[in-house]
Amino acid sequence: MATKIRLARGGSKKRPHYAIVASDSRMPRDGRFLEKLGTYNPLLPKDSEDRVKMDMERVQYWLSQGAQPTDRIARFLEAAGVREKATRANMKKAQPGKKAQERAKEKAAKAEAGSEAAE
Repeated sequence: MATKIRLARGGSKKRPHYAIVASDSRMPRDGRFLEKLGTYNPLLPKDSEDRVKMDMERVQYWLSQGAQPTDRIARFLEAAGVREKATRANMKKAQPGKKAQERAKEKAAKAEAGSEAAE
């Protein structure tokens, strides 16, 4: 059985509240889970200690049993010092496309040529 430690959403519309659960990866997000491990309330300030609450002993148990944390849970565990900080793939979505990069090079070349001619 592929086990995951993930968030299960609760709360009303625009007022999310999450339970941190260990569940079978084939179950739906808010469906059946094996054990509730904690809570996450994103509406609280980031420095609030009630924002993320986890039963670390049970989390360690599930990790030792082979449960895989989702990205968000992995970040919570890194912040708690349970897991070492992982290097994440830096996606290139923020970089401009090929044509925009070519235009930027041309513009930089023209600016450089203009500054040399002014001297």
